[in-house]
Amino acid sequence: MTTIAFTKMHGLGNDFVVIDAINQTINLNPKQIRFLADRHFGIGFDQLLLVETSHPDSSADFKYRIFNADGSEVSQCGNGARCFAHFIRRQKLSLKDDILVDTHAGQLLLSFSQNDLISVNMGIPKHDPAHIPLATSSPQSSQYSVTIDTIEWSFSAVSIGNPHAVIVIDDIKTAPVNTLGKILESHPVFPERANIGFMQIIKPNHIKLRVFERGSGETLACGSGACAAVICGIERDMLEKEVRVELPGGELKIHWQGRNTPVFMTGSATPVFNGTISL
Repeated sequence: MTTIAFTKMHGLGNDFVVIDAINQTINLNPKQIRFLADRHFGIGFDQLLLVETSHPDSSADFKYRIFNADGSEVSQCGNGARCFAHFIRRQKLSLKDDILVDTHAGQLLLSFSQNDLISVNMGIPKHDPAHIPLATSSPQSSQYSVTIDTIEWSFSAVSIGNPHAVIVIDDIKTAPVNTLGKILESHPVFPERANIGFMQIIKPNHIKLRVFERGSGETLACGSGACAAVICGIERDMLEKEVRVELPGGELKIHWQGRNTPVFMTGSATPVFNGTISL
């Protein structure tokens, strides 16, 4: 039996278990991750984050790995990135103000700003359907469509290191997040599944958003989903370049200058408790 030290954290209610895999040996399989994610028998989380040593040839300070509650490994998580940075500083693994990390989707720059907020350079979005990926014969577009039970739904799609679809709706309260979101998340149009966002535009600089996350279901906040929603809104000339995103768990600020430029996300990260668990 192995005992693992961990920290429970959240970014606007999107909750994580963060594990230092540098100073303890961690070899978790999907079954063990699903057990840890169980909110009744394990610890409970939306995603598990591992802090690892970066490859010797890499310029990064750390490697950032992300696992969904279903045990699958993914490439990106914006809220998790802020918690990752906060954990590194709290554990004194690094005292830098700017931390460069490797992910399966590329490198991220995590920066500490005023009022204990953390800004994340989420990289340059990908719009090409082949790179999202999106299974379509249509050329690259600001909108696509899919038919579910004879109803045609229009959506925008983009990759922020992970695939996202964004649907504009009139009322966030009645958005079919847990019905349509669940169907679209694993629809064949998304070969690697996708995060499904439902966006209500309040003003050109203010939106409300709910997200059905791939492998986790609806969460209180999704950082990469907030980035995707703003990017898709800007692409459709519906939003300004800096937008306040209101999620069920709190607010994020998203800034994007347009094509071929990185998107920036700024928000908080909160530690909840430290603990150990035996597997």
